[in-house]
Amino acid sequence: MADKMINLTLKVWRQKSKNAEGSFSTYSVNKVSTDASFLEMIDQLNQELIQKGDDPIAFDHDCREGICGSCGFMINGSAHGPLKSTTVCQLHMRNFSDGEVLTVEPWRSSAFPLIKDLMVDRTAFDRIVKSGGYISVNAGNAPDGNAVLVPKPDADEAFANAACIGCGACVASCKNGSAALFTSAKLVHLSSLPQGKVEGDKRALNMVAQMDQEGFGACSTTGSCSAACPKDISLVSIAKLNRAFLKASLNKKPEVKGGEAG
Repeated sequence: MADKMINLTLKVWRQKSKNAEGSFSTYSVNKVSTDASFLEMIDQLNQELIQKGDDPIAFDHDCREGICGSCGFMINGSAHGPLKSTTVCQLHMRNFSDGEVLTVEPWRSSAFPLIKDLMVDRTAFDRIVKSGGYISVNAGNAPDGNAVLVPKPDADEAFANAACIGCGACVASCKNGSAALFTSAKLVHLSSLPQGKVEGDKRALNMVAQMDQEGFGACSTTGSCSAACPKDISLVSIAKLNRAFLKASLNKKPEVKGGEAG
């Protein structure tokens, strides 16, 4: 049975660099297979642009299996497109109608400087993880799988938060540009496990401080981040981040200045 083909009109944000002027360009993409992914459809358009001698549309991608978190942009105002729990690379053209007009634009956040077209710089996430999203305890060789007893609910919570791929959809969907969902996922993932509890206070203080330093907005818990998350990270994680930060702040020992100690 032959693939069903559709024709589309794309309005794509084109911008050569961070400091260049940007604008939407309109393209017609014909005979797109409904079995193709959204990225494969853009590949098809880029091939046509290259053949015409035009600059192809720049966008991030890598595994194209919904694992790496590289791809991501807004489609008709929705992060990763109209389907819930789906990345752009997993979004297939069967979810669109023949003749439909699609507006495609990059993540909009001051903490995600634009690189080119649909590509943005998300290294702010890397710096948040670097500030505390790890366990520095020297645990030696890997222990036997049953040596450290972890309650099933804790293991499930850690696994659910570890599923975060750092795509940035949560930030782009939040009216405040908050990174609370991403930061909370990285914190709860580790803090749910015995090995991660040792540095829990330090982790919470450092990751929240780095998140604020990067220029992300404050969380107002509207839930738009969780709704846009392709891995369904829960708002409960943000609540646990807030609780961990408050606890760490209360436990933090005041700095003693020289000559003032009793």
